[in-house]
Amino acid sequence: MKPTTLEEAIALTQKFTSKPSNEELLKLYGLYKQATEGDNESERPGGFDFKAAAKYNSWLGFKGKSKSEATALYLELVEKLAEKYI
Repeated sequence: MKPTTLEEAIALTQKFTSKPSNEELLKLYGLYKQATEGDNESERPGGFDFKAAAKYNSWLGFKGKSKSEATALYLELVEKLAEKYI
């Protein structure tokens, strides 16, 4: 199934039968945040909150991409992951 909207892609990720790798999850997170909120303008998390820092860095990695570009990349990534995890 090829998702055509962000909502369809999110629903598809919930059908995964196994969990994607941390790297894949971070990429999904960064693209989702960029697609829904745009550039990351929030303050960097504290030094010992490694999970929050990884999420922050992932989102920051997509800075400058438009919401529509990020959405297209998110849909593409979910489709690719669906082949692997469904």
